[in-house]
Amino acid sequence: MPDLTSPKLTKRQYFVVASLLFGLFFGAGNLIFPLHLGQLAGSHWVGAAAGFLVTGVLLPLLSVMAIAITRAEGAFDIGRPLGVVFALVFMVLIHATIGPLFGTPRTATVSFTVGVAPSVPAQYQQVALLVFSAVFFGLAFAFSYRENSILANVGKVLNPMFLVLLFLMFLVAFLRPLGNPMTTTATAAYVRGSVVNGFLQGYNTMDALAGLAFGVTVVTAVRQMGQKRAGAVSKVVAKSGFLAMAGVALIYLLLIVVGAMSLGRFKLSADGGVAFTQLVNYYGGAFGQAVLAVLITVTCLTTAVGLVAAFAQDFHKHFPQLSYHAWLTLTTLASFVIANFGLQRIIAWSTPMLMFLYPLAMVLILLSVFSPFFNRDGVVYAFVVVMTIVPALGDMVVAFPSVVSASAFGKLVATWRDLLPLSGLGLSWVVPDLIGLVLGLGVHAWRVRQAATSEVVD
Repeated sequence: MPDLTSPKLTKRQYFVVASLLFGLFFGAGNLIFPLHLGQLAGSHWVGAAAGFLVTGVLLPLLSVMAIAITRAEGAFDIGRPLGVVFALVFMVLIHATIGPLFGTPRTATVSFTVGVAPSVPAQYQQVALLVFSAVFFGLAFAFSYRENSILANVGKVLNPMFLVLLFLMFLVAFLRPLGNPMTTTATAAYVRGSVVNGFLQGYNTMDALAGLAFGVTVVTAVRQMGQKRAGAVSKVVAKSGFLAMAGVALIYLLLIVVGAMSLGRFKLSADGGVAFTQLVNYYGGAFGQAVLAVLITVTCLTTAVGLVAAFAQDFHKHFPQLSYHAWLTLTTLASFVIANFGLQRIIAWSTPMLMFLYPLAMVLILLSVFSPFFNRDGVVYAFVVVMTIVPALGDMVVAFPSVVSASAFGKLVATWRDLLPLSGLGLSWVVPDLIGLVLGLGVHAWRVRQAATSEVVD
């Protein structure tokens, strides 16, 4: 039957929702990972792209769908079926990861790596990063403190300009290709397993985590358009999401191909920021580098303002002992300190955390999306999450830099973790997770049957 309580939206309204979703999931920082993935995958870029799009595009959309279907207000509510303590810990981990530990510092380091570093002599790089990040986060703090919308309004103008210049770079790159993406050399890992490695690289976007933290913004906008029922909201999110994520997927695909082509002239770079700088300098020269540097810095600063403000708002809501401004000060200072470790170190240390947190977020997203089929029964959540957490912790320890992974403790964890199926692929949690799902659904069905029998007896 048609949903008579929800008016049909216009094309313009669908476009507004799609724009919100696009803005939520695509920032300047998302440039570096698909570009670097293309370099890593080389001629195996098709399989790598397929895996990357699952975790970099499909999963973020499902995270917003999960918010819509469960009528959640954020990550806390997604974890609520497992109790308040778990939900609180999950919320803290999500915000810490996309916030001051990794996500927010990355906005400054990407801006610096792409926009400033190429013009600074090697011996002054660390000092330059210190000064740049101090100014960057000082501005982020000021805009967030006063809750000023000036930067957001500037971003609405400059972000489209950035996308136009990005597509101009794509056009030039395909008209003057640096190499054939189907013949460039792939790293050994991608020759053996391009799809799985692309899947794991999608973790770095952190977009599924962002969807859980900020997806409520999109869902609220849909509800304000008159869509009241959860089914109607989900339908609008799905339709708008398909349009928005198609745009994100197209950009990712083009970046992956350009990355693979770049191997015809450049060596495999240390990270995507370096690769992007090389390409912009090659195709645009100093002027192109300067223009893109300004645009990337502004778009990253806009993202940083949103991240520090959201962190402060959510933490003040759940931990009201400190004011919004106190939490804002803490997250900004922490982001500034961590940014000065540099982009490569941030990526190196964020990977282990994502190896743990992404599987957990993934199963909670999927459980939330399909929760109507088992009445959001906490026992199903419990079995699946417990069977996911333990092996995911093993994947996290093994993924740490050698100071941890090569230690006696790291080797011990690796020994038992290697006994699990798919551990060599970094997916040791998959089989235990499926076992937990079967057990959880079995217990749920038994409880439903017992309840029905009791009603008949009564």
